[in-house]
Amino acid sequence: MSHDILHVLVHTLLDSLKILPFLFLTYLVMEYLEHKMNNKTKKIVEKAGNYGPLLGGILGAVPQCGFSVSATNLYAGRIITLGTLIAIYLSTSDEMLPLLISNGMNIGLIIKILSIKVLIGIIAGFAIDICIRLLKKKKEETKIESLCEHEHCHCENGIFKSAIKHTLSVMLYILIFSLILNIIIELIGEANIANLILNKTFLGPIIVGLVGLIPNCASSVIITELYISGVINLATMLAGLLVNSGISLVVLFRVNKNVKENIKIIGLLYTIGVVSGIVLDFFLKI
Repeated sequence: MSHDILHVLVHTLLDSLKILPFLFLTYLVMEYLEHKMNNKTKKIVEKAGNYGPLLGGILGAVPQCGFSVSATNLYAGRIITLGTLIAIYLSTSDEMLPLLISNGMNIGLIIKILSIKVLIGIIAGFAIDICIRLLKKKKEETKIESLCEHEHCHCENGIFKSAIKHTLSVMLYILIFSLILNIIIELIGEANIANLILNKTFLGPIIVGLVGLIPNCASSVIITELYISGVINLATMLAGLLVNSGISLVVLFRVNKNVKENIKIIGLLYTIGVVSGIVLDFFLKI
């Protein structure tokens, strides 16, 4: 038994070290994009008006470390609509993109995944805004004071230091989760574990969607690693990643004082993600 555990430990460490340079390079590019685009992106979304869900859904997929947090602050100030906020949450990929790239995933598949997330975000965003306009005739007043909250992003340290910090942080999550997963696979068997979720059309998205609600980059790491390891399929991964929006949900409760509204937003996000995963499971057999 101890020999098997040692073998798993060495195997996990070597596999993780292989992706380390690619992970760092990916984050370096992402940090560069963040510095170049973040303020411009926020201004575009602020001025989008009724087209907010369209622009929010598209820009949400661009790898930027604090955009979903910025969107949360903008929504708390009623600068953007609920539909725009949900579109951004749904299209945000958090750690999925760097993990897929660093693991050498097919670029066509990555584009497909991002496109599905963006499309679902845009459709859901417009649907929500239309429903709200039909139910409410009075526009909510802007709350400028809510925009003064500090945003949770470490990008101010410079792109190189930020890339190193982000890489090491995510690498730690990968090491811990991969080790736990590989030990479980060694003890139970990959086929048995996959059958618990992979072949369950409804159960998989429901369970993984709950993981996606964890307001931390670890949740997107876990979901993506489960897909890369073949434990869950593409539709189930998408269910979890649609729900996941990084630490934005924590920020939502901090800057938006209406707790009941925040709970409804979480419920809406979870429902859209899970239902989308269940529907996609009928079309995506990967």
